Amino acid sequence: MTDTVAPKYYAGPAGGWGSLKGISRVLARELATPGIAETLMRQNKAKGYMCSACAWGKPVRPHVFEFCENGAKSTIWDLTHDRCTPEFFAKHTVTELLQWRDYDLEMQGRLTAPLRYDPISDRYVACDWEDAFAGIAAELKALDPKSVVFYASGKASLETSYLYALCARLYGSNNLPDSSNMCHETTSVSLKKVIGTPVGTCLLEDFARCDAIFYFGQNPATNSGRFLHPLQEAVKRGCKIIVFNPVREKGLMEFVNPQNPMEMLTGHGTDLAHMYLQVKPGGDIAALMGLCKHVLTVDEARRRAGAPGVLDDDFIAEHTRGFDAFATAARAADWREIETISGLRRTDLEAAAHVYMAAERVIGVYGMGLTQHVHGSQCIAMLINLLLMRGNIGRPGTGISPVRGHSNVQGQRTVGISEKPELVPLDWLAQRFDFEPPRDKGLNTVEACEGIRDGSVRGFISLGGNFVRAIPEQGAMEEAWQKQAITVYIATKLNRSHLVHGRASWLLPCLARSEEDLQEGGPQAVTIEDSFSHIHGSIGTRKPASTHLRSESAIVAGIAKALLPPHPRWRWDEWIADYARVRDLIEETYPDQFRSFNQRMFDAGGFYRGNHARERIWETDSGKAEFTCPSVMSALGVGTAPGRYHLITMRSNDQFNTTIYGFSDRLRGLEGSRMILLIGPNDMAREGLCAGDVVSLVSDAGDDVHRQVSGLMVTPFDLPAGCLGGYYPEMNPLIPLWYHDEASKTPASKSVPVRIQRKPI
Repeated sequence: MTDTVAPKYYAGPAGGWGSLKGISRVLARELATPGIAETLMRQNKAKGYMCSACAWGKPVRPHVFEFCENGAKSTIWDLTHDRCTPEFFAKHTVTELLQWRDYDLEMQGRLTAPLRYDPISDRYVACDWEDAFAGIAAELKALDPKSVVFYASGKASLETSYLYALCARLYGSNNLPDSSNMCHETTSVSLKKVIGTPVGTCLLEDFARCDAIFYFGQNPATNSGRFLHPLQEAVKRGCKIIVFNPVREKGLMEFVNPQNPMEMLTGHGTDLAHMYLQVKPGGDIAALMGLCKHVLTVDEARRRAGAPGVLDDDFIAEHTRGFDAFATAARAADWREIETISGLRRTDLEAAAHVYMAAERVIGVYGMGLTQHVHGSQCIAMLINLLLMRGNIGRPGTGISPVRGHSNVQGQRTVGISEKPELVPLDWLAQRFDFEPPRDKGLNTVEACEGIRDGSVRGFISLGGNFVRAIPEQGAMEEAWQKQAITVYIATKLNRSHLVHGRASWLLPCLARSEEDLQEGGPQAVTIEDSFSHIHGSIGTRKPASTHLRSESAIVAGIAKALLPPHPRWRWDEWIADYARVRDLIEETYPDQFRSFNQRMFDAGGFYRGNHARERIWETDSGKAEFTCPSVMSALGVGTAPGRYHLITMRSNDQFNTTIYGFSDRLRGLEGSRMILLIGPNDMAREGLCAGDVVSLVSDAGDDVHRQVSGLMVTPFDLPAGCLGGYYPEMNPLIPLWYHDEASKTPASKSVPVRIQRKPI
């Protein structure tokens, strides 16, 4: 019966004809505006258009087609022929639209005119820009600035981000969370503590020199498709990839390069993973401890035999602190506990450790499979422990490489979007702009949600994104959201967040990055930062979707001019007329990182803003790279118990963040509904379930709060025992707001404690 059911599986590779068909399907549906082919050919190239999807690096010598399936979908999605006009809103109340699917809302196309919520008709109605700015300013002036949140989604340019952060601080608010709070804030906190930098140390060229890649909790085929090219090239020259992931993702197993005619003709690609270890949710600390323990065991055995050890003694002595304490903890770790918590066999972990020891140069790669746990910071610190043991940071072909999501989420933090005042040069800003900036810590995403729920947050400005849909506790948060005095949304398309509004609300349509940005000084370019700390210029050339659209920078400046008093140093009109003046401000504010900004912004491959940890300069409290001892072996916040499962929230192949392009999760062999529950066949049998049964998931976090997602179709899938899978953001109502990484408050979306509840018969 259910114990013999075959799990869903996709027999093809990542890439190949499937990828081209996925792009073609979206292109045919969207009937994108003329010039889409020219835009795709310029995508991610010097003096071209920088993709608005992921933050993967842009090579010095790009491929002919330097875009992936999801990157192409993102561009096509922006350049759709569909228009969401004021006439659309005249036909539908907000209450009615709240019943629509997320996909159907975005399928209405590009927003074309500024809109104001009218509570009498329960509709968004057209307004002109100056009235919108005046209305927003009047509402904000009536509020305590510390009660207003300025959120950024991670797509806005460096220029817009700098002006947005400046506007918030001139107003008096340090409440500047961004989307990294929901995904990679754990990286920023953990890496800063142990190696002194909040970002990765690798460059794109390191992947051409490494001998092994230890790869944790990230799916390149769906989230960073262009990463598959350097992975394939690395394997072909002999690099070994060791994957730790509860889900067997095709993007880490087999890749057919769509730009290789022979591979496309034959369908034969490259097997990527040398070992694929399906670690249990929360089991990464234990798995890494097992690797480190075996490295120490082999090192000691070799030294006893009179042979050279495997540790980099000189590096450890000169550049690190805390090794002895860590080594003692690793030696004392119990193999039975390691196997139980990780779900992996000792022999497999030892085999992976031998790959590590045999490699001269090793890179550690990870995604949200490490960051989104209650003890995610300790997961990252353990990966750093492994790398430090053999000096695998600060040499070519080595390092730590977190894979970021949104195209400029790292760059926004670089130029001042941060709720942490210690990360921003406030003294310099005070002198340059003649004001006293707020010095108190602002609100991060979780704290902003807590403030909305308790009523202390009275206003919310959103620079892009779909915040209400992306956060935990969706049901409770939507109810609390509407108690705010004001909400403002800067966006290209309609999404659910825009319909969950405050007492006063405005919806302000902006240009897409691929569209021409024409200001008083002529056509403008913008810049973004990729995951490798390289800065790239981007020029949009497509005709805007509407003559009423304004750039994100112009919208921010419009709000600022209406909100703030005139001041000779606050030159909003000049800054918008020529974005080069904003880049001059960025260079003045961060001179070490943005030297000759305007002159270098179109360098092929981007210009590098530097990373001291890559030079083995450790800006930690001790001045050394830190070995740390984990306080727990499991990253779970709520442990295992009979009948309790841990849910992983996942994105589909037809999705980027909360944007749903369609209902095909091709690379997992799943089609159709997103309301599915992925479960291992043995767990299905244990629960007495059959494929196609409809069940609910209920929270099992132990706080007596009822959280539930219903209408989930049971779908057999290859997952570790006790692990369930479901789609983000549909599963977000099951995540408690308090269930987050202890150090960074990143929601723990990769190990949500739940129980399966069958429908009453």
